[in-house]
Amino acid sequence: MRVRLGYVAMSLVLEKCSPSKTITVKNLEKIQDQEARINRLRRITAENLQNCLRLLYHNKAHHVRVFRITSRLVPLATHPITTGWDYTADLKAEFVKLGTFVRENNMRLSSHPDHFTLINSPKPEVLKASLRDLEYHQKVFDSMGLNDAEMVIHVGGLYGSRDTSIQRFKDNFPTLTPSVRQRIVLENDDKSFSAADVLDICTDLDIPMVLDVHHHQCLNHGENICTLLEKVFDTWHQKIPKIHFSSPKSEKNCRAHADDIDPVEFYEFLLKAKEVNKDFDVMIEAKNKDVALFNLMKNLEGLTGISVVDEAEIVI
Repeated sequence: MRVRLGYVAMSLVLEKCSPSKTITVKNLEKIQDQEARINRLRRITAENLQNCLRLLYHNKAHHVRVFRITSRLVPLATHPITTGWDYTADLKAEFVKLGTFVRENNMRLSSHPDHFTLINSPKPEVLKASLRDLEYHQKVFDSMGLNDAEMVIHVGGLYGSRDTSIQRFKDNFPTLTPSVRQRIVLENDDKSFSAADVLDICTDLDIPMVLDVHHHQCLNHGENICTLLEKVFDTWHQKIPKIHFSSPKSEKNCRAHADDIDPVEFYEFLLKAKEVNKDFDVMIEAKNKDVALFNLMKNLEGLTGISVVDEAEIVI
C-alpha cells in the first residue's frame, strides 16, 4: 500500500514566498483610474503565481506530489470591484506555466473554497455567491489546463434541520455547471455533518469523498473507521482516494489543528488503513505546513511495517 503525503498552500521553509498577497477593497478604491486599478491587481496576482510556481519547484525537490493551492491566488477575484477583469487571459502565460509544470511532474493539485461557500444555504444570495466562488476556482484550474484538479467543499450548514439541509444540497448540486460538478469532492466536518452523513450524500450523487480523520474523531456515530474508509475509497472509483489528516491542538481545544502531526496517532491510523490495503494520498493539515510533513516523515522512519520511499511517500 503506497501513501503519498502533501501539505496546504504555503511553505515555512521558503522565505518571502506567499502566494496569497492581496489588497483590500478600501485601498483599491483609493485608486481612481480603472486601468491603474487593474495594473495593481495584475502585479499582485503575477507575484502570487510566481510564488506558487516557486512552491511547486520546492515540492518537486522534496518529492511532494500532493498540494493544495491557496484560494487567494487572485485577489478580490469574486468581488464586484474586479468585474470585467479577465485575469486568466491577462496572465495566461503564467497560468499555463503552472499547469504544465504540474502535469510534467505528475502532481496532484486541489483547492478548498472558503467556509462561506455553502451549496445548501436557504438564502438565494448566499447560494449565488457560493456558485461564483466555485466558478472562480474552476476557472483557475481550467486556465492551468488541469482537468483532474479537485475542489474540496463541506456540505454546509444545518439551518435547523439536518435532513432538510442534506436534501437542499442534493437539490442544489445539479444546478452547478458540469465543469464545476466534475471537480467537487465532499468532506465531513467536525460540527454538522459526520462522515456517515457525507458518505450517504456522495453515494447518492456519485461524488468522491475525502475522509477528514480529525473531523471524524470530533463528530461520529461510533462507526468502525476501517469499514467507513473502505466505503469512502469506493466513491473514488478508479482514481486514487485522498484523506485529510491533522492532530488536535490540545485536549481542551480539540477541534483546532496542532502545529505538527502526532506520529503515534498517524501510525495507528495507517495500521487501520492497511486493513483496506488500497493506495491513497494524505493532505496534511498542520500549522507548520511542509515542515510538519517533513517532521512526520522523519518520525515514521524505522517503524515496523513502514518503508520510506522519499521525503513524502511511504509503503506499508
